[in-house]
Amino acid sequence: MQYLPHMSQPARPQSSDASDPPTPGTRRAAAQRLKMRRELSAAAMELFATKGYEATTVDEIAAAAGVARRTFFRHFRSKEEAIFPDHDDTLVRAEAVLDAAPPHENPLDTVCRGIKEVMRMYASAPAVSVARYRLTREVPTLREAEIASVARYERLFTRYLLGHFDEGAHREGDDDPLLAEVAASAVVTAHNHVLRRWLRAGAEGDVETQLDHAFEIVRETFGAGIGAGRAATGESAAPATVSREGEVLVAVARTDAPLDEVMRTIRKALKDQRR
Repeated sequence: MQYLPHMSQPARPQSSDASDPPTPGTRRAAAQRLKMRRELSAAAMELFATKGYEATTVDEIAAAAGVARRTFFRHFRSKEEAIFPDHDDTLVRAEAVLDAAPPHENPLDTVCRGIKEVMRMYASAPAVSVARYRLTREVPTLREAEIASVARYERLFTRYLLGHFDEGAHREGDDDPLLAEVAASAVVTAHNHVLRRWLRAGAEGDVETQLDHAFEIVRETFGAGIGAGRAATGESAAPATVSREGEVLVAVARTDAPLDEVMRTIRKALKDQRR
């Protein structure tokens, strides 16, 4: 798979001061918001466990948390969302990992680092995570809400990998765009497999080590398959040729040549020129 080592991402709408560091006031507000969400979540999980999901109302959840109904809806759109209070913030942290990735890091490695933010969310409160896992196994509606939350991470990682894929390098029979999407799914699937196994075991064991092992399997699998479409074409022409005309180097590249390979050829020619 040919990835661009660095590609600027589409600009996202933001306020004029979005790049400013958070102030103590904004940090306090964020902490209070998360605290309220977790209190509502704890109340919801307790009621779901004692009364049952169907019999529990939003009014009861709000009352158990000591807040008004409108406060509940400022934080969650529905009662099934209430047992997942951290996903929004975790998605932001995962995206921040992608945005801050070193220019030359393999994007697949970046995605593996990004999804670790999700695992850390679960590992930060093992008892709560185990209770939530058991609850989602018993209530199909909650299970569907969990699946929807996981899908948001997969969409984020798929966009990231495709955003770093050099579409100009695409040729007939080249499956790299497909592999980019499948790779994102594989990272999420590996994470979910390790997470479920850890939760079924009562959150015992070093889950991050288990996750690293799963990611190694993903890297090995896609390391062997990525780029196979190009190898199958049988084309062996260099991505670019460089010739010297006086003090000038002239580079000629195929229009479908991967940018990183073209730049590597030019850098080598410049080094040879200086010897």
